[in-house]
Amino acid sequence: MTHTFYKYQGTGNDFVFIDNRQELFNKNNTKLIAHLCDRRFGVGADGLILLENDPNVDFKMVYFNADGNQSTMCGNGGRCIVAFAEMLNIINKETTFNAIDGLHEATIKNGFVKLKMQDVNTIEVFDKHTFLNTGSPHHVALVDNIKEFNVKTEGSKIRYGAPYNQEGTNVNFVEQLDDNTFAVRTYERGVEDETLSCGTGVTAVALAMHKVGKTNTEEVTLNVEGGTLKISFNKAENGYKNIWLQGPATLVFKGEMSW
Repeated sequence: MTHTFYKYQGTGNDFVFIDNRQELFNKNNTKLIAHLCDRRFGVGADGLILLENDPNVDFKMVYFNADGNQSTMCGNGGRCIVAFAEMLNIINKETTFNAIDGLHEATIKNGFVKLKMQDVNTIEVFDKHTFLNTGSPHHVALVDNIKEFNVKTEGSKIRYGAPYNQEGTNVNFVEQLDDNTFAVRTYERGVEDETLSCGTGVTAVALAMHKVGKTNTEEVTLNVEGGTLKISFNKAENGYKNIWLQGPATLVFKGEMSW
């Protein structure tokens, strides 16, 4: 049977999208999901996202990593599903939708999406890294000469190492460029490799850099391998609130495939 899919990317973080409002897609078929995400034998993507009905808000986002397993929140995927929903005429300019970590607000104008992330109340600061959860767990570490840094090798060591072990973590390597600009490269669990961008990752970096005093501003620019994202936020008594992930979301192509 032939099915329609769409491919979107947000600063190089790419996803296969399926309109699953009729609930025809088998979410338990991890082999199919991994096949669709495979860059040689399938469509090719960092993950697969289903848009489904939700009785209380505009739609529901269901996200799977490229390994076929359902995962935690994906920030760039959240921005891209807003663009997908606009293309399907489900929303117009603004939306509230449901994801695995709860409700998200978002706006879209000319392909530029602002996505509100969940409040972050806990940030753990260690000697050589910071750890926090921005919808997904993130290890954040400052490095020198990030362009030459071996993200896959060093990231995989941390991702599988103590204290993360079986569950693992995403790993972000950061180099400060000026008072409110940082270069970021991310190793993503589930993809098990570096991705060109990670939305929850840059959110984690912005908050971590503010927490440890590397920046004093509440709007931070993050240069990733696939482009530029901005994070704005407000410091709260305990943690951070009004956190917005901002950047472009683009339709790459629409296609059909049998499965």
